[in-house]
Amino acid sequence: MEIVTEGAIDKWRNIIGPTDSVQAKMNASSTLRATYGTNSLRNAVHGSHSAQEKTAEVDLFFGREMPTTAFFTNCTCCIIKPHIVQAGLAGQIIDIILEEGFEISAMQMFNLDKPTAEEFFEVYKGLLPEFVAMIEHMTTGPCIVMEVRQENAVQKFRELCGPMDPEIAKNLRPNTLRAKFGHTICLNGVHCTDLPEDGTLECEYFFSI
Repeated sequence: MEIVTEGAIDKWRNIIGPTDSVQAKMNASSTLRATYGTNSLRNAVHGSHSAQEKTAEVDLFFGREMPTTAFFTNCTCCIIKPHIVQAGLAGQIIDIILEEGFEISAMQMFNLDKPTAEEFFEVYKGLLPEFVAMIEHMTTGPCIVMEVRQENAVQKFRELCGPMDPEIAKNLRPNTLRAKFGHTICLNGVHCTDLPEDGTLECEYFFSI
């Protein structure tokens, strides 16, 4: 990830703690390396030491076209919507997806413009009264798109997401993602593929096309 804020290098290094997780556990117990690391090699996370190092590392990962990790088989598409990303809740959704036994084989953040959002969600045009509002929301900030895999992925993941309307989800399927994270049909937390035959197509749209 590229993390952006004022004084990002120093702030991130304060969050992750000393390189050696053993030292971190003794001297900086609230840091990420103290919490998730075990030694100086398996220390959970990396952080650039300087502006020069940061530039080289960002260029290494993001300065060229990286091959996709998507499989396009046994898959469904999940989009964590902008209101979730902006609220800092995306990690909770990702944790739940993994805890439920799904594999996340590809993940990328996108900033959708209006034509792209309209093209992807075109199937809902004329069917969903909230279509215009949904397109507007999808262009308000970054979203996170994932290829999610499992046998019978589309149906199984739809069950985890729950009904499109969070109010219905809260009453009928309270343990689903939309019941827990949704507010309205537009701000319902996540998009998931509706039809089994569209799982691969939707993943290809973001990770190939």
